[in-house]
Amino acid sequence: MRSDLDQLPEHCTVEVAMEMLGGRWKLAIVRKLLDRTHRFGELMRAMHGITQRMLTRQLRELEADGLVARTAYREVPPRVEYSLTATGRSLEKIVLLLDEWGEWYLTSHRSQEETTNLAGRA
Repeated sequence: MRSDLDQLPEHCTVEVAMEMLGGRWKLAIVRKLLDRTHRFGELMRAMHGITQRMLTRQLRELEADGLVARTAYREVPPRVEYSLTATGRSLEKIVLLLDEWGEWYLTSHRSQEETTNLAGRA
């Protein structure tokens, strides 16, 4: 866990959550890991637009915060797998609700844009 979290006032628990999960990629990574354990390369392919450096950084932060477990196998070639810890799994309802909301938002705004575009053509 980040040491600076201890310095936040008690009433700022949303800030704690945002510190742990904020950024473009962390919740998307957690969403992917809800399905199953993934290897690094699988996550790279699933996260369109993320760089290898950023994925590594985000996974390290999630691991340091106790949300993701990293398992390295001593094989040739080396194999590393990432999975959610029990703490990471506790985010399931939140992540699925955000996923559902994102779907609703896209659907409702697409239909609003289509209506606006049709009205503009008339």
